[in-house]
Amino acid sequence: MNKEVNNYLIGLKKWKKEVTKLRKIILESGLKEEFKWKRPCYTNNGKNIVLIHEFKNYCAILFYKGALLKNSENILVQQTENVQSARQIRFITLAEIEQKEITIKEYIKEAIEIEKSGKKVEYKKTSDFEMLEELEQKFSENLEFEKAFKKLTVGRQRGYLLHFNKPKQSKTKISRIEKNMKKIIDGYGLNDCFCGLSKRKPNCDGSHKKII
Repeated sequence: MNKEVNNYLIGLKKWKKEVTKLRKIILESGLKEEFKWKRPCYTNNGKNIVLIHEFKNYCAILFYKGALLKNSENILVQQTENVQSARQIRFITLAEIEQKEITIKEYIKEAIEIEKSGKKVEYKKTSDFEMLEELEQKFSENLEFEKAFKKLTVGRQRGYLLHFNKPKQSKTKISRIEKNMKKIIDGYGLNDCFCGLSKRKPNCDGSHKKII
């Protein structure tokens, strides 16, 4: 058992019993316990297989290549539309976890075999996503903006396209595009934040202080 995971469990104010049970089930599958992204993470030969995480309304185990699982019991959840590979099994009670224990172990076993086989999730290409008329219009108005967008990594382009296309109203789409234009021109992704440090901090919460 990983000491950092022990400390994590001690500090939990909610879902402690449920997370402890999930930990026990996963460890019985022979995976190595590590602590990554401030959460218990379980690996096989250095490859991430599953992660335990908790939210306000549920706790869950996340399969990194869940999209490749057969999902015979139809219990996997895609956390958001942006997530292409990972899938969750969500729980709200300890009894629910105990009831699904055998199934959880079967899914973990399958996930391990998938990782060993070398199978990979086929991610959508940027061209597979709908190109917005509003974005095309902004490109025609600002060639620097178009060049900057196309220089972004495929993942960053997808993130922006999904973000821009989510609203139903055209004016809201335009507003989102305009709000992020400078960020794109500067080469940042949707969730990147330049904090004054030597590198970009993804998903920064702004809680740290700028280093001068």
